[in-house]
Amino acid sequence: MKRTLAHALPEATPGSRVLLQGWVHRRRELSAVTFLVVRDRTGLAQVVVRPGGADVPSEETTISVVGTATANPQAPGGIELTEPEITLLGEPADTPAVELWRPTLNTGLPTLLDHAATTWRHPARKATWELAAASLRGFRDTLDADGFTEVHSPKLVETATESGANVFTVDYFGRPAYLAQSPQFYKQQLVGVFERVYEVGPVFRAEPHDTVRHLAEYVSLDVELGFIEDHREVIACLRDTVAGMVDGIRRHAAPAVERLDLRLPDVPDELPVLHFREALAIAGAPADEPDLNPAHERALGEWALAEHGSDFVVVEGYPTANRAFYSHPDPADPHWSRAFDLIFRGIELVSGAQRLHRYSDYVAALEQRGYPYEPYASYVEAFRRGIPPHGGFAIGLERWVGRLVEATNIREVTLFPRDLHRLAP
Repeated sequence: MKRTLAHALPEATPGSRVLLQGWVHRRRELSAVTFLVVRDRTGLAQVVVRPGGADVPSEETTISVVGTATANPQAPGGIELTEPEITLLGEPADTPAVELWRPTLNTGLPTLLDHAATTWRHPARKATWELAAASLRGFRDTLDADGFTEVHSPKLVETATESGANVFTVDYFGRPAYLAQSPQFYKQQLVGVFERVYEVGPVFRAEPHDTVRHLAEYVSLDVELGFIEDHREVIACLRDTVAGMVDGIRRHAAPAVERLDLRLPDVPDELPVLHFREALAIAGAPADEPDLNPAHERALGEWALAEHGSDFVVVEGYPTANRAFYSHPDPADPHWSRAFDLIFRGIELVSGAQRLHRYSDYVAALEQRGYPYEPYASYVEAFRRGIPPHGGFAIGLERWVGRLVEATNIREVTLFPRDLHRLAP
């Protein structure tokens, strides 16, 4: 017999025999009848067990149920299964740490994370990652349609992409290597092959931060495009990409949006853009501040919503000395860079920039910052062989989803978070 999924059960012909497979979501034992709720990847279905009928296994046990489709207006979708034959597909499940049938999980974050393999089954919690998966579909669809090629770069690398203090060192056959902080060096080199590339993959940051917005490992959505005039082309690409991610959610995760009662952002045709100097003034920060802190970001998010009705605002023109050495300075005033951040609902979501693309500029930038040439040689040498003007950006997937659902801690929307304290499960 072919399996019927829970969402398709209302289409079953009354009186026909139907096969369901899933988990025991809830047992409601009454004096005259037991209601068994079965959960699969698409939703919930109701099974009615009369006295003397099938044994009802414990919650979260995986089962197979063959029963008769019976009309009942009070059942999900108006159809339930009666006269069931229940078969266990494994051993009876132990009692879970939380009651997954309750509408909300009223438990602390450590319990959610310690028992993640089970707590992610809760429909509302599961819905948050459905947003992530739909965002990824929208991300890929948008870039594929715009001539980009998906690539995958090494995660074991010979040198740090950014600060050497924030890398995880590993033993690579007797010599040191590092877990990649980003695919930055490789995606720039591959612009010299494909012109437009993107990557979805993990990145690793050995940052000693124990905050609600930092992880030691997260999923980065990286984009790089060649033959650009300046960073404004990169910002335009970013705008279209974020709009595509929102559209992906609307097309592929509408039930999750409804379950979580979300307000999805409207992405304006043009993102509001502020120079870093303007951003400092709006945030009430000193004019010589080298970067934006979380309080500044919140103030800018409030400003964008009040002035433009936008959940997004771009800050461009960060001081060149405080951005990565491969960031392109503004030709009109090299003190300022052609680097930018996208702030989404008061939190930095994206960093991007136009990059240097001339070999001589890289040599000069390394010398100016006092960086040795040798650790970057294999990267910098590529620019001796014709890399076009280019730029790109990176979006943190978990931070994106965290802001969508307004999570108080990024770990709430991370499948199996890694941080200062957690290496399991």
